[in-house]
Amino acid sequence: MAGESREQWNSRTGFIFAAVGSAVGLGNMWRFSYLTAENGGAAFVVLYLLLTLVIGLPVMLAELTVGRGAGKSPIQALAHYGGPRWRGLGAVFVAAGFIILSYYGVIAGWTLRYAGEALVTGFADDPGLHFRNIREGSGAFLFHVFFMGATIGIVAGGVKRGIERVAVIAMPALFFLVCAVALYAATLDGAGAGYRYYLNTDFVNAWSLDVLVDAAGQAFFSLSLGMGAMLTFASYLPRESHLPNESLLIASADFGVAFLAGLMVFPLIFALGLSGDVSESTLGALFVALPKAFAAMGAAGRVVGLLFFIALVVGALTSAISLLEVVVSATIDGLNWSRLQSTLVMGLAITALGAPSAWNIGFLEVMDKVANNLFLLGGGLGLSIFVGWVMKDPTGEVAVGAEGVPWFGLWRGLLRFVVPAFLIVVLWNSVPATLRAVWGLISAS
Repeated sequence: MAGESREQWNSRTGFIFAAVGSAVGLGNMWRFSYLTAENGGAAFVVLYLLLTLVIGLPVMLAELTVGRGAGKSPIQALAHYGGPRWRGLGAVFVAAGFIILSYYGVIAGWTLRYAGEALVTGFADDPGLHFRNIREGSGAFLFHVFFMGATIGIVAGGVKRGIERVAVIAMPALFFLVCAVALYAATLDGAGAGYRYYLNTDFVNAWSLDVLVDAAGQAFFSLSLGMGAMLTFASYLPRESHLPNESLLIASADFGVAFLAGLMVFPLIFALGLSGDVSESTLGALFVALPKAFAAMGAAGRVVGLLFFIALVVGALTSAISLLEVVVSATIDGLNWSRLQSTLVMGLAITALGAPSAWNIGFLEVMDKVANNLFLLGGGLGLSIFVGWVMKDPTGEVAVGAEGVPWFGLWRGLLRFVVPAFLIVVLWNSVPATLRAVWGLISAS
């Protein structure tokens, strides 16, 4: 409400856990390891780390700088530094969060359902048929509603009592679960074949343009860039925060979970001779191959599978919280609504927008392409240009609390020249395929 002071994080630890929670989600728990295995293994890891260092970290630091400096949500923050004409870029961030959460909630609902089934009934005898039966329809929408209800409830509690309180419990629990399952997978006979598949080294494949696009999209989605989440979370930071250190911590933790997830997933699949079930569909492999592996392991597999899907639910929830907070914060700032009103109205609107994805997986896949290939990369391009060329003295703002850091000039140079040039090339390559996917969905409907 107007006149109320803006909330702040209770502690630096709370912010770090919340920001890492935003970054760590389903993209880390499966998509990173899948892309790594399919696109050059260790060579892809090198490419991903290079892109994170040269492209991802500069954009993340830009988001944190704008958010903390303005102390406002994306639309208001961009207007604060660039004037009213830059509100549109902030609106792109808010729209990205709105769209992504609408279909992300459907996928998260699947993970919630699988966790419940692992606890109550165990995994289905025919995971492929089971997934085809539950991925669309009223059941998928119902679990989407359950998941969104939990997300809405947490965000309605506010920054300290809702988001931070959940993050400081959920993130340590997630790290523990991932490590526990990865250690168990290492004990299985045949796990070595999974490691070899995951970490094969193929530099020729890894450095192709298509793989470069995949790696860039994964870096942006995984680090929650281009959707205003880091900007929004930074708006609750105190002025003395050391933003470069925060950026490195978030990116390191995000990569660590993603890398560990591969050490968890592929040994399980290969140890049980199910490598043929790793199809071209990342979702199919996640919800078909792994449940089949857990079922083949008997009682132990049910326990391991339960822990695995609980970890997925936790990762999905912490990411969903950040996406909803972007939209809620923008509504509070822009419309002067209370947090409760903003959370309920926007949360219900996003839940409703998820209905087409719940009833049609083709719609979900197209929405994912649009969000990743247009909104996130386009938002990152716009922000790099804004901070690199438009914002007055961004190096002075980022240096507050981080005096003596010598490379802020290099950071701005990357935002001015390297990041825009790279993202333009990636967008040039990805936009036609995305538009074809949209047209295909329209033609089929």
